[in-house]
Amino acid sequence: MGDFNPAVPAAAINPVISGEAKKRGGLDFRVYQDLKTGIHRDLLNKVDLERVATVRDDRTRRQVFAVIQDLVANLDTPLSGREKERLSLEVLDEVFGLGPLEPLLQDPTISDILVNGAKEVYVERAGVLEETKIMFKDDAHLMHIIDKIVSAIGRRVDESSPMVDARLADGSRVNVIIPPLSIDGPHLSIRRFGHIPITEDDLLANQTLTQPMLDVLKGAVAARLNIVISGGTGAGKTTFLNVLSGYISDKERIVTIEDSAELQLKQRHVVRLECRPANVEGKGAVQQRQLVINSLRMRPNRIIIGEVRGEEALDMLQAMNTGHDGSLTTVHANSPRDAIARMETMAMMANLNLPEKAVRKQIASAVTLVLQVSRLGDGTRRLTHISEITGMEDDVVSMQDVFLFEKQGVSPDGRILGAFTATGIRPKFADKLKASGINLPPKCFEQSVRLWN
Repeated sequence: MGDFNPAVPAAAINPVISGEAKKRGGLDFRVYQDLKTGIHRDLLNKVDLERVATVRDDRTRRQVFAVIQDLVANLDTPLSGREKERLSLEVLDEVFGLGPLEPLLQDPTISDILVNGAKEVYVERAGVLEETKIMFKDDAHLMHIIDKIVSAIGRRVDESSPMVDARLADGSRVNVIIPPLSIDGPHLSIRRFGHIPITEDDLLANQTLTQPMLDVLKGAVAARLNIVISGGTGAGKTTFLNVLSGYISDKERIVTIEDSAELQLKQRHVVRLECRPANVEGKGAVQQRQLVINSLRMRPNRIIIGEVRGEEALDMLQAMNTGHDGSLTTVHANSPRDAIARMETMAMMANLNLPEKAVRKQIASAVTLVLQVSRLGDGTRRLTHISEITGMEDDVVSMQDVFLFEKQGVSPDGRILGAFTATGIRPKFADKLKASGINLPPKCFEQSVRLWN
């Protein structure tokens, strides 16, 4: 038992992977759950679970696991060796981890875990949703796991506070909503983030963009152009922001502002700020706008905002216009033009009675590039637009596309077919790149098509 690592066999027998039925070892699900409950009850008589559950060392886990194995071995119910091992591991996960969710959290291929009540658990792999065989005993069992998650970070969820945003120890983002707001029982959503950040090589290998597009974006970050990354939920905006931030010089002071910390910057001189939700009395909340205003007093070279969602958009635009060139952010929108409209709407939420034209001038002056990231029907992510904001024409912010991804069809196996194209337009920011000592070959912007099959 000295080399025992519970994570390995737990993942190996994960019913999502093995595709087992909702019976365990030939037993009815309810009978199996009753077995687990009985072992857990007997374990309480032998071990102080409240004390050991907070201990993280492997020695304690091995000792508790040995006790569980003894209890399982003494069961009257006939079980095979493999079934006993699985039952022991699941009880161990109930004590030290998040119960039925533990194997999913240990599976690096899963990016989202979506729990729709006690009997329905979905996961997302490679951008595609699939139902699992994971189930909870009942809503009370699911609420016990939810309480474990939120209490670990000093939060609570109950009828008086039925919605919670939280973060697991590994950085995964958690959202909980329970009755009476959710009709069919408690709902739990976990957005996971890989321990190994996505790199530019991964983006190229996954055909998210082409090498000429990447070269242009590298130059844009190095030349301190202000960039907005636009896209829908799960499109990969934060992942793309992480990659672009890697091109910032180590000599610069970076301040990151996030609603929930997700960015994984490699530079040493980084100040990370995170919003704070209100306490149970509805007080003490710190919003993104307050952090943006405060960051301006921290002598940043660049400000990176994880996602602009409200009135902080105006302060971000002003920062970009007042010496904080090279700032980066993301915004929810379906196209570059929609991203401009959303930033305008959010800036107006600051209630400063600014005329629309004044806000549009701020946007046209502050933002140079809008990058549109999309998740396609087959789960793949593509950088579909690199668009340059060129100024104002009358009351309209003018834009031009530099690179595009054009969808051209669907293959027999359901894969999206398309082409990355350079529009052939030499962007205005090319002069800024040259002035910063970044010399891109003219062919970067020449008309070119590459088909993806």
